[in-house]
Amino acid sequence: MKNIFDSHAHYDDAAFDEDRETILNGLQDKGVCNVINVGANIESSKKSVSFSLKYPFIFAAVGVHPTEIKDLPKDYPDIILDLLKNEKTVAIGEVGLDYHYDFSPRDVQKKIFEEQLKLAVEHNVPVIIHDREAHMDTMDLLKKYKPRGVVHCFSGSLEMALEVIKLGMYIGLGGAVTFKNAKNPVLVAEKVPIDRILLETDAPYMTPVPYRGKRCDSSLIKYTAQKIAEVRNIGVDVLLEKTKQNAIDLFLPGSESPQTIRVCSLDGI
Repeated sequence: MKNIFDSHAHYDDAAFDEDRETILNGLQDKGVCNVINVGANIESSKKSVSFSLKYPFIFAAVGVHPTEIKDLPKDYPDIILDLLKNEKTVAIGEVGLDYHYDFSPRDVQKKIFEEQLKLAVEHNVPVIIHDREAHMDTMDLLKKYKPRGVVHCFSGSLEMALEVIKLGMYIGLGGAVTFKNAKNPVLVAEKVPIDRILLETDAPYMTPVPYRGKRCDSSLIKYTAQKIAEVRNIGVDVLLEKTKQNAIDLFLPGSESPQTIRVCSLDGI
């Protein structure tokens, strides 16, 4: 396969500490053209930028995940804005709400989420949204701010997906579409317009069948693509080409060849 654009991965995760360089150096030989490495806190956001500077095919997203907002420094918006100065930083994320773990009070989660949405809108940067068991509050804030972006690892209903699309946003689909009894993700994968779908892994998490339970990397996105192509009754090559273009349209508008974007220095990071 070729034309794999993994719109969401976490190669800074400790799961890759032993062989990160080997994995990343081998991805392009497996058909992976580009990856967005997504930050979850200030440290991982800085690592995402570092990866983008080292590997021409990697881009960075920077932001604070709802489970990571405890002890967040007050000047975190300034840090995010500094990281956005890197030309290969293409989004704020991942940000949002997580009512499954509830590691922080929900009003605090909403405050931090709202602050980062404001940053994205003010600076015309896409957002990568985390929404776990917080669909109503997530949609309320998305409708309020109307950012460009994607709801990553989409877990809502088809009706919610269509509401997201009405806002001009994208739906991120990953390994969950291959899971047994995965009704909603499969229905969304089948019915959502193809020009609103992004493929992702969430590596090292959400590994698709037949490798579920093992560490995920971007090369395994092909199993997700095969499932989505099957339910849509289209060729997998068609799906990969279209979802690659969708990712370029969202994160790299006006760029025909994402890997040619100039790499900035690490000064000040």
